Amino acid sequence: MYYEFRTHGVCARTIKLELEDGIIRSVEFDGGCAGNALGISKLVEGMDARLVADKFRGTRCGKRPTSCPDQLAQALDYALRNP
Repeated sequence: MYYEFRTHGVCARTIKLELEDGIIRSVEFDGGCAGNALGISKLVEGMDARLVADKFRGTRCGKRPTSCPDQLAQALDYALRNP
């Protein structure tokens, strides 16, 4: 299933992701730090979405209360609640 999540409080504007049976098939950040976003996307591909959300939830970017990994956790939480 494909999802598009509008981010809040980070440089990336959206996160597009594909889940299949709770496994992350792909993640794409629109905007933000290109290298970090690409690295995160490659790292989580093939992983259990719940595990990734639990690990990334609450990650901060400097003084911001959120980050791209935290926004990915929120996007995954949404996707898992809305299959």
